[in-house]
Amino acid sequence: MIKPFYLDLEKSEIKDIQEKLGEILTSGQLILGKYTEEFEEKFAKYIGSKYAVSMNSGTSALEVLLRLKNAEGLKVAVPNNTNFASVAAIMRVNATPILMDMTKEYFVPDLNILKYTHKKNPDLSGVMWVHIGGIISPDFDKVVEYCKKNKIFLIEDAAHAHGSQFKGIKAGNFADGGAFSFFPTKVMTTMEGGMVTTNSKEDADLIKSFRNQGKRDGNFGGMHYDLGNSWRLSEIAAYIGIVQLEKLDRMIATRQSAVDKLMPVLDDMGLKYCDTSHMDNASQYKFIVRYNNNEPLRKIKENFINDGIILGGGVYESPIHEHPVFKDLDFDLEDLKTSVDLCPKHICPPITSGTMAEDVDLIIDAFKKYLK
Repeated sequence: MIKPFYLDLEKSEIKDIQEKLGEILTSGQLILGKYTEEFEEKFAKYIGSKYAVSMNSGTSALEVLLRLKNAEGLKVAVPNNTNFASVAAIMRVNATPILMDMTKEYFVPDLNILKYTHKKNPDLSGVMWVHIGGIISPDFDKVVEYCKKNKIFLIEDAAHAHGSQFKGIKAGNFADGGAFSFFPTKVMTTMEGGMVTTNSKEDADLIKSFRNQGKRDGNFGGMHYDLGNSWRLSEIAAYIGIVQLEKLDRMIATRQSAVDKLMPVLDDMGLKYCDTSHMDNASQYKFIVRYNNNEPLRKIKENFINDGIILGGGVYESPIHEHPVFKDLDFDLEDLKTSVDLCPKHICPPITSGTMAEDVDLIIDAFKKYLK
């Protein structure tokens, strides 16, 4: 069975991690120790940011960035086709999510969509821009300029975009801060965890306080200055992150190789997909393929499973406005037409860093069989 999840750890790496766990337990330093610092330093260097601060999840990484922007009571634009966490973080800081549509070409917003959203909401204060599937919009540099010009803060939700790069800049280093997730299914994992990237020392210091119950005087003891939380990453999770980061480029290259083999076949079949050739590098967390027959998505997934292929989750099959928890959001479906139309009409083949050439051949066969 070809699955959309693969834990990329070799036996030697697992043995090494087990030995480090013993070392960490023996030391008694279970959090905020040398491996947390090493992981943060190496991740910042990889992204190109001055600072990186580890968190217990990508969700808390988003929330802390919003708190730094004093987003309470403000309007923050966010894509309709995103994960629960993006919108929930906005609501948890008592800000108002303003849903944006996506383009059919890239499944992310573009500058025109942002301008339209801003025009309808002249009091818009912030944007949470999601690099869906690891895709950086071809006009994202213009989005950054627009936000700066209009004094709109811009947070990058880079949960899918580890290693994605556009015009020499990696995701998470374009704007006012980036938030990464290390959930088990992501491009790289720490089991659970997240990271904030920033070029502001003041912000980095405040994030360290917020993740550690508001302590500014050091990791342990001292006074509580900020209304923070317990958002720390464990030492063993940080060490797993170090191991994964070391091989991240190779893991991405394996994903890209599978995509490169699929694209000409899809071109021949007349199937549209999100092309990342405008980017220097794409994480290929999700390879998004639109299908144009009237087969229900559920049936397509069943067909693929019958051939031993479990399709990955979409981005997203049910957009935000359909989820009961967000039923009270104020939105106009006319503004969300593309996401309403295409979210239930796309698939993401199971491409991971464990995908082998023979797996791609089987996926191609299934495409030809079920999506002519």
